[in-house]
Amino acid sequence: MDTGDVLASLGVEGATAAAHALSLPAEAYGNDAQLEVMWAMKAYNHAEVYFNLISSVDPKFLKLTKSDDMIYTKFREDFADFDIKILDPELLKSPEAKEKWRPFCNHFEHLVEDFNYGTLLRLDCEKDYTEENTIFATRIQFFAIEIARNREGYNSVVYNTSAKTKRQKKEQS
Repeated sequence: MDTGDVLASLGVEGATAAAHALSLPAEAYGNDAQLEVMWAMKAYNHAEVYFNLISSVDPKFLKLTKSDDMIYTKFREDFADFDIKILDPELLKSPEAKEKWRPFCNHFEHLVEDFNYGTLLRLDCEKDYTEENTIFATRIQFFAIEIARNREGYNSVVYNTSAKTKRQKKEQS
């Protein structure tokens, strides 16, 4: 079912309740399957909007947060050799990786809203979000990696492929 249909089916009151529920801290909930579905929908919608954005606007000109410069600088200071083209999930999720990422993430606790919320991150920056190409990460990890991909030109492949496809469709019509 399309996420727009799901949200529309909730109605105004249901959508408002869902938005309120999603704004509460995780500690307020147990393992609620309905809440997990809402979180998944929110993460999916965020991923879809972001991919559409980098498909439509040259990513090197994008500013994702008011703190992009600080996030990028700190990311490259702490993770100078981190390969952002194709991510290794172990470098994000292993116990050793979590220990290295924790101070970086916590550095942005009061600077980036919802810095530790879950979001979807593409493993291979040249591909769309798919089940095989997606990992769950914190919002600040998403920002750090995607800001670096944008600035270092890795996301340009998505934009250039999309622009080429649009040109070809225009020429055919």
